[in-house]
Amino acid sequence: MNLNRFIGNSQLSVISKLARQGEEREYFKNLILELKETIKTMPKTYETDGQGSEAIAMLHYFKDGSDWYIIEKDMEEEQVQAFGFTCLNGDKQNAELGYINIEELIRYGVELDLYYKPEKIGDIKARFNN
Repeated sequence: MNLNRFIGNSQLSVISKLARQGEEREYFKNLILELKETIKTMPKTYETDGQGSEAIAMLHYFKDGSDWYIIEKDMEEEQVQAFGFTCLNGDKQNAELGYINIEELIRYGVELDLYYKPEKIGDIKARFNN
């Protein structure tokens, strides 16, 4: 599993360095393994079709008040786009489901939330509506 399709170079570099040298290297080794497993086993394009609010967001990206929750990854090995829920610039009223270009997110310095636990899209929407 190639994590650089899902994590920016600078973030991945820091995690990798901590997994090799850091005081908490075992924690970061396990974190890398968990991320790889999550990405490997997450649904591919159209596999959650029809699940609606029950679909599970597997990954969360964030930057400057914007959030992207990824439900499905590409079917192909090359990871270009994904499907998920997006809230741009804190505009909760216009948050929506749609296709998300992960390469573009990474290029603009969006970070993967390393502490995110998968949750239902319905729960995310409810949180945004409060």
